[in-house]
Parts: sequence; C-alpha cells; structure tokens
Amino acid sequence: MLREQLWFDFCDDLPIEIEQRIDEGILEAERFKERAEQVKEMPRGAARTAAGAELLEQLCALENPQDKDEPSDLPGIKAASVGEPKEKAEADCDKIYGAWLGRCAGCLLGQPVEGWRRARINGLLKETGNLPLQNYISSDIGPVLREKYNVRDDGHAYGAEKTGWINNVSYMPEDDDTNYTLIALKLVEQYGRDFTPDDAAENWLMNLPLLHLCTAERVAYINLAQSVFPPESALYRNPYREWIGAQIRGDLFGYICPGDMETAAEMAWRDASISHVKNGIYGEMWIASMLAKAAVNDDMPTIIRSGMKQIPKKSRLYEELAEILSRFESGDTAEETKAYILGKYDENNQHHWCHTVSNAAIVAMGLLWGKKDFTYTMELCLTMGFDTDCNCATAGSVLGMVLGAQLLPEVWTTPLNDRVLSGVDGFGLVHISDMAARTQALAE
Repeated sequence: MLREQLWFDFCDDLPIEIEQRIDEGILEAERFKERAEQVKEMPRGAARTAAGAELLEQLCALENPQDKDEPSDLPGIKAASVGEPKEKAEADCDKIYGAWLGRCAGCLLGQPVEGWRRARINGLLKETGNLPLQNYISSDIGPVLREKYNVRDDGHAYGAEKTGWINNVSYMPEDDDTNYTLIALKLVEQYGRDFTPDDAAENWLMNLPLLHLCTAERVAYINLAQSVFPPESALYRNPYREWIGAQIRGDLFGYICPGDMETAAEMAWRDASISHVKNGIYGEMWIASMLAKAAVNDDMPTIIRSGMKQIPKKSRLYEELAEILSRFESGDTAEETKAYILGKYDENNQHHWCHTVSNAAIVAMGLLWGKKDFTYTMELCLTMGFDTDCNCATAGSVLGMVLGAQLLPEVWTTPLNDRVLSGVDGFGLVHISDMAARTQALAE
C-alpha cells in the first residue's frame, strides 16, 4: 500500500490556503480559519474533498484588492516593473561552471539540516567546532551529539541516497534544487530558447517522477496529469502557489542569458507560471535576472537591484528586497538584519518557512553582508534556518557566477568530485563540468 504522501490532498493544508489569502490582501479570509480546521480534521473521503472544494470556492469569490499590483501574466508584470536594457556579453565557461558548482555546494551544505530550526542547526555547528562555518556538516560526531541533535543517516527524501552529510557522500546527491537546474537544461536543449509553458509542463511529465517534486510543483504535476493546463495548473487547489519552489528553478535561464536580464526573466516566467502565481513567479524571475546580471557585473547591490527591475515595484517581494537593501546601505549589521527577518517571519510557521518572500530576504541578506566571501555567505544563509538547502544553493549559484570556478574555495568544490546525481530522465550521475559546457553552448 502506498504510504501517505504530502501535498497530495489540498484539504490537508486548507489552513495554509487561509494564510495565503490573507497574504494576498484578503483580510476577510480570517473568518474561514475555523471552518478550514474543521474540514482538515474530517475523515478522508468524498465528503471531506467536497467540503474543502466548497470552502475554496468561497475564498476564490472574495475580492482581492492587491491583484492590480501583483499580476501573474507576463504583460502585466512588465507593465508594473522598471525593466533594464540588455548588456552585450559573451558566455564565460568559468563563470557558468562556478555557478553550477556554487549551486551544488550550497545545496549539499544545507541538505542534511533542511527542516531543522535555527537553534538546532546552530547548536550542532557550535558543538562540532564548525561555527564560524569552515566546512560541510558531518554526521560522524559521536553518540552523545548524535542523540542530542537527532542526527540520522538513514536516507534521503528520494529513497536511495543517504542524506548529504559530508562523511557519507562523494558527489552531490539528488535534490530538487539541482534536479530543476538539470531539467531546465533539458528543456532548452529539446524545445529551444523559445519554449512555452506547455513545453515546460510536458518536459516535467516526460522526465521527472511525480514524487520527486514537492509542494506547488507536486500539485501542478497532478493537475497537469488531469488535463488542467497552464496557467490554471498553478491555481487549481494549490495552497503553495507562492512558496519557494519556482525560486529554485530559475538559475539555468540566467546562466544562458549573460547580460540579458529581460530574456532571463521571461524564460523564468514561462517556467514558473505552470505552478506558481504572483510572488511565486517573481521569485524565479528575480533569481534568473540576477544571474544574468552577475555574468557581467560583480557588485552585489547592483546585481540584486537588477533582478528587482524585472518584477512589479508594488509587489511584496520587491518591497521586502528593497527593505533589505536599504538596511545594508544604511549600515545595519548582519545580526540586526537577521533580527529583522526573524521578527517578521516565524520559522515555526510552515507558510513562512517555505514562502518565496521570507527565503528571498535571507538570500539577499547573505549575498549583501557576505562580501563575496563564499564561506561567510554560506554561513549567513545556513544559520538563518528556514529552507537551508534552497537558500544556500541559490546564494552559492549567484556568488559562483560572480567569482567563477577558479576562485571558489576548494573546501567546497573538491568534495563534489565534479559530479551530481539527478532524478531527471537521461542524466543519472553526471559531471558538473559537462553540464556547464552544455549550458555554455545554449548561451552561444
């Protein structure tokens, strides 16, 4: 019998749907909280599904005052954003390879403690002499600490691999944060740079197993399999539509558009719109355009601001990133900015823990205060908690593009052995350098 899986039944997360509606500006959704909890507690079956669907219909009927400021369609997004002219640039293989390595290294660092809270992460780091951060995290720490921090080696989310403690791996294990970069490579290789959202959806169905996707992507996949096509696939019974999933999918589009931030962002929109709306889409557009800018500019505030130019100025994501930039430029310390983020977002609230905006704030903080020091940037992102593998991977990708492979510290690149394991059909265990070369070919 198939064991119970997360993100299959929208009724399980109706309280998250209420939070999502309130985030979107529908304060009236507050009055549905009690009903959402009641439906969630009903026995599984047709009656529960019908009750949940009725509640969703009632929520959808509520007028949303923020819709005009946070469009999900590409023309609307472009009209609400500043934009930026293209800069002439050629693809640099060392930079692209650096971005791939940085993404893999950051993901490997954050993977074993994904889902942990800050106190647990920082406690383990301190008690193992790894704070300030110096290296990856090991599970070879003795029985007392293993028990205290509940450190386990027994398996990765996808079943076959041990979680990425450095003592257990000799390459980057499979993770959705790297699967998405690889499937984007396959998407552009197969469908071309003018791929459509329908192409991106077909690419998923052809090349990724359903249970290798999470949250909004899993819901969208189920919708697609039931002939609910983009953009409806992002909306239908999807409480996670502004979560971080799309934000970790945009890197490849930035890699292949050096200096062309608008095209990178447009590609990211085509990809994101099959599973996300509003700030969920903007997160992927921000990352893709930042990476396009990082290929031609090494000033971190400029890179972050460049990515912001591709998203609506009145969106929640833009406003949060502007706040982080303002704090940096006014001289706030990293600790003061951490306190601000932690005061606004609750790591014990799953909606906050996995949302695009909260995690984007952490990435921006790490990139700004990290001062282009790869190790310190990773420390800033990791010790904040929240979605550790996503944030370290994204910050690592941007900084890897800025520095290039040759300037990345060997302590982070050598353990990868230039290999990453993929769950995407046709890849398997591949050389990262080969993926970088294929990426450069698409840029040219």
